[in-house]
Amino acid sequence: MQVAVVTVGDELLAGDTVNTNAAWLCEELTARGVSVERVTTVPDRVADIARVVNEYHAEYDAVVVTGGLGPTHDDVTMEAVAAAFGRSLERNADAEEWLEANGGYSAADLVEGTTDLPAGSRMLPNDEGVAPGAVVGSVYVLPGVPGEMKAMFARVADEFAGERTHVRFVHTSEPESSLIERFEAVQSEFDVTVGSYPGDHVRIKLAGADEEAVESAAAWLEARVDLYEE
Repeated sequence: MQVAVVTVGDELLAGDTVNTNAAWLCEELTARGVSVERVTTVPDRVADIARVVNEYHAEYDAVVVTGGLGPTHDDVTMEAVAAAFGRSLERNADAEEWLEANGGYSAADLVEGTTDLPAGSRMLPNDEGVAPGAVVGSVYVLPGVPGEMKAMFARVADEFAGERTHVRFVHTSEPESSLIERFEAVQSEFDVTVGSYPGDHVRIKLAGADEEAVESAAAWLEARVDLYEE
């Protein structure tokens, strides 16, 4: 399963808010065997959100969008997702009923637009807040508040699945540039992919569908590099 993640918010692009939602979603999806192919951040503009959602919906198995839900002036994500599908926004009776039964709100209590969702979408209850999410086709629209986003994702997590990837890290004190031939050798010997991440030392990531192959590749590499010791 291939997925794109879209995070919405001017505050993310300005650096006012750290985009922890993207990192958390990527980790959760990867753990479920999903391949995250794109992570894109867009401003609070209907045209930009709609264009990216439209493009990614056509290209990937699912799109997860976070941020910009609610009735305030800059909460335009639902409008944009509706536009991407050529649908209108309409008051969602399921959302109103859920909020009345679980949040103690009546329709009259809610700010106008709170329960407006794309026509024909599936409502996702917000266990930690008020603004509901939605599923439109294979596009999942979640809140931007991290606690609300995580709780809502838990409701749909089982809809994301793929072949689990096994991962092992090997840590070496050698410079990355000196390891290229050994990277090529371990990939030719074992059915694994190799990633390297330099910092105060180099972390070598070995990943593959076969756990035994990954473990064997890690052992092979550990015997051929200078291991980093903290």
